[in-house]
Amino acid sequence: MKKIRVMLVDDHALFREGLAVIIGSQPDMEVVGNANDGLEAVIKSQELKPDLILMDIQMSTMDGLEATRQIKQLLPDTTIVVLTVRDDDEKLFEALKSGAQGYLLKDIRSHKMVEMLHNAINGEAAITPSLAGRVLAEFRRMSLNQKSDTDLPNEDNSLTDRELEVLSLVAKGASDRDVAEKLTVSLNTVKTHIRNILSKLRVNSRREAAKLAQSKGLL
Repeated sequence: MKKIRVMLVDDHALFREGLAVIIGSQPDMEVVGNANDGLEAVIKSQELKPDLILMDIQMSTMDGLEATRQIKQLLPDTTIVVLTVRDDDEKLFEALKSGAQGYLLKDIRSHKMVEMLHNAINGEAAITPSLAGRVLAEFRRMSLNQKSDTDLPNEDNSLTDRELEVLSLVAKGASDRDVAEKLTVSLNTVKTHIRNILSKLRVNSRREAAKLAQSKGLL
């Protein structure tokens, strides 16, 4: 039986070692290499030509999203699944647009992760149900936007005062957690506000929302 050749990309050696034990215990998988950052991953992937890459996002030198884009251009048949702590809609959508076959959070159970990796190798999306729901909601939003004009929304969809507060902090580079602490609200509340802002402004990322709002004098 030909084994699935796996490469691990993460800047934490201990986490990579743990992953290697899990992957190595699977009868149809083997770890053929690892990388400490995105740039090393791009270089090593061309040498090793793995079937599957588990990719972290937040790393020095080159992050996982840029590494995913470059590897998919060089090795389009290689399956890449992002494995991260970043429960962030923007990173999720960027990863999928970059060519990732899946997006998993690091709090996932090992048996579930292995199941999802097999799904990815078989051409299915390796995304947990909660994240999949957010992807579907984004596709629905984009579909509705294609049927409407691309200018700013009418007054019925204008930003609330609280949403403007959130967007103002985001425009200054604040993370979701920073916004939550500043406004004394929960992290889930901030995420909801940001999803509403993106929907109302008909954009796909926080950066685009801040840029559009500034250009229209909303901030």
